[in-house]
Amino acid sequence: MEKPTQFAISIKQPWAALVVAGHKTIEIRRWPTARRGRVWIHAARVPDNRVEGWRRVPNSLADLSQLHGGIIGSVDLTDCVKYADLAAFLSDQAHHCNEAEWFEPKGLYGFKFTEPRMQPFQAYPGWFRFFKVEAVATAGG
Repeated sequence: MEKPTQFAISIKQPWAALVVAGHKTIEIRRWPTARRGRVWIHAARVPDNRVEGWRRVPNSLADLSQLHGGIIGSVDLTDCVKYADLAAFLSDQAHHCNEAEWFEPKGLYGFKFTEPRMQPFQAYPGWFRFFKVEAVATAGG
């Protein structure tokens, strides 16, 4: 039986750790996606150095947030919503954890995640958008 194609999305740390721990349930992007289903979360090689994200990292996620350049977990991607204005963007701020001044007037998109699962780190090259992933060992099997 052929294994289904799996996809991942790179997210800069500390946001990737916050996603797989369930603290951040919406990822903001400048582009929409029609993709749905289980996706791997890849901790990007380069972190986000803005202090706003790092302030959100609890001590329990300190080690996880230091991992870069690999798969650290997975989520179910259930929806993609458009934030056409600042008010809509701010209505979901508790879920995406982005600052108001990060909103862009052309609009942004929120990828809604559920069912986060942490995964033992597996080094893997990332990409700017969704990318195909081969042979990721899953925890517990």
